[in-house]
Amino acid sequence: MLQVSSCGIGVALRRLESTTMRNTCKKCLVLIFSIGGLIALFRTWSQETSSGVDLRPRHGSSVKTLLVGQIEDINGGYEDVAFRIKEQVARQLARNSCVCLADKETFQLPFSNLLFPRVWAHKLDTVFLESHPDPEGVKRHRAQEYSKSQSRSYSPADLPIVAKANSPLQYPTQGVEVRPLKTIILPGLGLKEGKKSMHTVSLTATLGTFDVAATVDSVSVKGEGEKHVILSSRDLSALNRLLQFVTYTNTVFHPKTADTVEFATEGHRSFFTIKVGHGSIPRLYNTGTQKEYNISALVTIACKTFIRYDKLKDLIDSIRQYYPTITIVIADDSEHPEPVTGPHIEHYIMPFGKGWFAGRNLAVSQVITKYVLWVDDDFIFSANTKLEKMVDILEKTSLDLVGGAVREVTGYTATYRHTLSVEEGGEEGDCLHVRSGYHHVIEDFPNCVVADAVINFFMGRTYKVQQVGFNPRMSRQAHLEFFIDALGSLHIASCSDVIVNHASKIKLPWGETDTQKAYQKFRYNNAESNIHNEDFYFKNRFKCQTGN
Repeated sequence: MLQVSSCGIGVALRRLESTTMRNTCKKCLVLIFSIGGLIALFRTWSQETSSGVDLRPRHGSSVKTLLVGQIEDINGGYEDVAFRIKEQVARQLARNSCVCLADKETFQLPFSNLLFPRVWAHKLDTVFLESHPDPEGVKRHRAQEYSKSQSRSYSPADLPIVAKANSPLQYPTQGVEVRPLKTIILPGLGLKEGKKSMHTVSLTATLGTFDVAATVDSVSVKGEGEKHVILSSRDLSALNRLLQFVTYTNTVFHPKTADTVEFATEGHRSFFTIKVGHGSIPRLYNTGTQKEYNISALVTIACKTFIRYDKLKDLIDSIRQYYPTITIVIADDSEHPEPVTGPHIEHYIMPFGKGWFAGRNLAVSQVITKYVLWVDDDFIFSANTKLEKMVDILEKTSLDLVGGAVREVTGYTATYRHTLSVEEGGEEGDCLHVRSGYHHVIEDFPNCVVADAVINFFMGRTYKVQQVGFNPRMSRQAHLEFFIDALGSLHIASCSDVIVNHASKIKLPWGETDTQKAYQKFRYNNAESNIHNEDFYFKNRFKCQTGN
């Protein structure tokens, strides 16, 4: 291989220049042409060996095809062995063909829905597409966006890899990680086979190169510093010793991806992945060393308000009764905002009618404490609103968010516990299933359960809530949408023993104020319903939603 360095070219040019001072003009011309040829050769070599990086998503890579074929080969055979389907287990398997079905209506009795909740179904694809001027166009657009999204999120580490039984190759199947452009020793490599005249293994990668951190006599290494390396020896023990020093260096920068390595010997080929990516940076909060929880240092209360300053004042007064120094962040999109002042209060003015979720984003974005508590502006704290209990469960568990309970004037206490699941549905989209209930009770916290969606009174880890965010298109009516976006990102609980009171919603027609009428007009606006359908259908790629 031709190897030319810039230093070598400089030396060559200086020597040629010296020669031209001593020779004839004819020789000068020859040397000039020689220099030009050398420079042209160097440029050509540089272009041919350019280290260009293909940053396109590797969604349909050849490695994926190889792995899929390998799994198919492993799963094949044994056709002559009879089997019986175990229906109870088979029904739990994903079928990629979800359907939108509601429970059939059988009989109607007073309070029958409370005693025997009936599953309803909302065909999002039908409702949304029927009202859209170009249903086929929007379906194509959604399919294109989904394909791009899948390509961006694809990682070779997601592919299933099966190590064949009785393979002489020993290799790691999980847990190998390298930082971008850094080097590691590959753990666990080995070859376990009988006596042969020559023992040989090879390693092949796509996003990095191999080398050895030591040398062992009688072991030959070919391809050091390259993507394909071959190690061979007549002595199996010596080969296995050197395999303990094989290194992998990532050569293509990417903040989060994976390289699929082929590890092979004669008649056997296996694959394993090396995760490539930066480590997660911790998000630590200096909250002091007190033995008891300092709620003011740990928690900020966030709230969105809209013209209901009387309700907001009652909320603040109730908070101050129990937590006089806790910070309250208020986002306000009233048309004629009124001043909201006082110690430990931050009042942020937004454009008129910007909306509830936009206000949530603003309020939560200003929180600097470890936890954020979300409240509505018509809540009222009481002796049962013990934020310490919420902090305690977040401090002692892996949970990211914990909801409480809301007590109405009538005495009824609501927790709004729901489970969410998404069933794959093929090209037309997936199905969202919402069910009342929870997954299981949390040990050592008997009044708390694990769920996927909770009531609109919750405390969460600030940075985790910020990562999920709130869709600002949802201006007036939204709650479930946040938890759908959080599915798979937030570990959520609901505790029934942390209770906030709800201001009375009872309004007599002849006693309704202008402010209350204005609020009702903006709060309960049906014009937003199609936005919900569009977001579920397009953004979340649902074709159906069911619930009870």
